[in-house]
Amino acid sequence: MGWSCVVARAVAFILMLGKISAFTSDIFAAGKSDKEILDNLLKNTRYDKRLLPPVDGVLTVNVSVLLLSLASPDESSLKYEVEFLLQQQWYDPRLRYSNQSHYDYLNAIHHHEDIWLPDTYFIMHGDFKDPIIPMHFALRIYRNGTINYLMRRHLILSCQGRLNIFPFDDPLCSFALESISYEQSAITYVWKNDEDTLRKSPSLTTLNAYLIQNQTIPCPIKASWRGNYSCLKVDLIFTRDRAFYFTTVFIPGIILVTSSFITFWLEWNAVPARSMIGVTTMLNFFTTSNGFRSTLPVVSNLTAMNVWDGVCMCFIYASLLEFVCVNYVGRKRPLHNVVYRPGENPVTQRLPAVLSRIGIILASPLPKRESTGAADLVSCTACTGPPGSCTHTANNGGVSEVRKKEPPHPIRVAKTIDVIARITFPTAYAVFLIIFFIHYKAFS
Repeated sequence: MGWSCVVARAVAFILMLGKISAFTSDIFAAGKSDKEILDNLLKNTRYDKRLLPPVDGVLTVNVSVLLLSLASPDESSLKYEVEFLLQQQWYDPRLRYSNQSHYDYLNAIHHHEDIWLPDTYFIMHGDFKDPIIPMHFALRIYRNGTINYLMRRHLILSCQGRLNIFPFDDPLCSFALESISYEQSAITYVWKNDEDTLRKSPSLTTLNAYLIQNQTIPCPIKASWRGNYSCLKVDLIFTRDRAFYFTTVFIPGIILVTSSFITFWLEWNAVPARSMIGVTTMLNFFTTSNGFRSTLPVVSNLTAMNVWDGVCMCFIYASLLEFVCVNYVGRKRPLHNVVYRPGENPVTQRLPAVLSRIGIILASPLPKRESTGAADLVSCTACTGPPGSCTHTANNGGVSEVRKKEPPHPIRVAKTIDVIARITFPTAYAVFLIIFFIHYKAFS
């Protein structure tokens, strides 16, 4: 009885294996669809998505990123939009299927809720712009059990920049991938083919975001949220569109400041023209600066834009003050009796009085004067008499009156100030421009 029972059980087991083999062959027959194959592979009796794929050791998930597009909706807030394809690949021996099927891979997009997937999430990022919907991912299962999970993500990254040198900084945007529930002893993430830079789509468009460098690295321990979880990091380094800032801010500012220097070449008493240029350039600079400043990031420290606005405004205001000073000095009453109207030549104005006084001196005999001091008289080299007896000077045979040196005329002082300003103001502003752009490495 015992042997007969064992033989009967063995025969039943062999028959069962034959039925399973026939059933399996029927599942992967050439006429079966990928849906029918997946329905049988994912039956509850043979597959449980709650369990990790049964592999030897740690499950390895290969990761790669393909950049699709970059954009900067608002540079001043240090936010950049990045669109990319995230590919994850791993091995699950439970999902191998026979070569009898004519499918190289099974399209499991509608079975993704029944398949074990890595619980990958993003850390150190901004916001997701679009949710994951079926048209935004792909899921393929190959004959040997390799699973390729591809999904499109659109992130708005919150980046880090040196706003103290804005807009000459290079913002750094980072995001990382990590498993939320499986520790490093269960799942490890690696960059596929050990790629150290991101792959870029041939149709990649940068719009207003200029990517100058990128790298893919494992998360440093100090940058990882949890050290016992496998983590991968992506660093994107952008540069700003400096041509935009030069054409919008710096070149218009240079034009306005140098326009305020035009007043130095106008007449000192051209009040309407000089006042109009000074006030107009100041108001235009205020309007341009305030309109652009409203879009800048709000920070508490001194930025390059604050330095630019402050110095340029000081030059414009200083040129206006120079005009006020020149006009005030030119209108002062001279210390001698002759009074000039604005715009008159002091030499031609004094000429009749000088000629009249010379004629009176020539017509009258020379008076005898006693020496009152060396400051009032000029020693005469043409006289032969005793020292101190000569009270005139010889000048080409004529006689000139000896008088104290008079102070410079106010008009001459005003014009001298303008001449000095023509040199000092442009030179000082040129020095500021050189130091400013070299210090902030505007052309690096």
